[in-house]
Amino acid sequence: MAGSVQGNTIDFDTARLQVAQPRRRRAPSQTPRTLDSIRQHLVSLLQTSLEMERLLGIFFQEIQQACHVDALTYQNGPAELRVELGQRASHSASYRLTHESQYLGELILRRQQRFDEAELERLETLIGALLFPLRNALLYRDALRSALRDGLTGTGNRVALDKALEREVSMAKRHQQPLSALMVDLDYFKKLNDTWGHQVGDEALRSVADSLKNSLRNIDMVFRYGGEEFFILLTNTNRQDALMVAERVRRQIAELQFRINGDNIALSASVGCAALLNHENGNDLIQRADQALYQAKRNGRNQVCMAS
Repeated sequence: MAGSVQGNTIDFDTARLQVAQPRRRRAPSQTPRTLDSIRQHLVSLLQTSLEMERLLGIFFQEIQQACHVDALTYQNGPAELRVELGQRASHSASYRLTHESQYLGELILRRQQRFDEAELERLETLIGALLFPLRNALLYRDALRSALRDGLTGTGNRVALDKALEREVSMAKRHQQPLSALMVDLDYFKKLNDTWGHQVGDEALRSVADSLKNSLRNIDMVFRYGGEEFFILLTNTNRQDALMVAERVRRQIAELQFRINGDNIALSASVGCAALLNHENGNDLIQRADQALYQAKRNGRNQVCMAS
């Protein structure tokens, strides 16, 4: 039998259900007396964390006291968030969560048997308790991401690079996987700034940052290293593949259609490439990629050099 989908919207302010065809509500006397205590305990637990996965894990565990649920999925496209807990099942109840027209995400609860009216009412009461902590967790996540992002280009900043480099080097060594890095520097960027002004220079940096992101896999990471330099971490990428990525990055920057007042502004970049060696740490990897970059510039710019 095909699974069923029951969709609703829950708003933060009213914590009420908005449905196309309203359901008949059960009388207050029929509500299980334990529901209030479950909700109060849930509210208390949800105040203990601002981490999204932990918050949803607490919620998933606690709602089992009111209604059996096999799986929970939370997704929020604008925030680039998706959390899946439990095992998929054929029947689902989905909720669009909002606060004063602010979108908080989609919550989908699944199980093998269809949810009945009484169970949905109990779940909706408990979902109402999730909304305020969920909003706070999203705000906290946005603040963290802002603190780790370069304000001009939207790439990671130096703080984010330090954290990512430590993590990725540790994982690469633990799992014996390759890790490579690219140092990308725009050629003659000072001349561009002097000729066209810093505002145009900023636009060029944003265009290059977008090009870098579009050239890479989702698991690769781009950081603004400083000025017109970008640093790219290539997860699980060996020396040969890193060279291919570096050449693709260089070529796409050279092909950028960057226009100012109808004039096409030519851009190019030099790229230094390095693969992590067994005895190296993150700073060593940066240093060798940087040395390769300067070799590319000494060789005439607009090219890729690989660290030895």
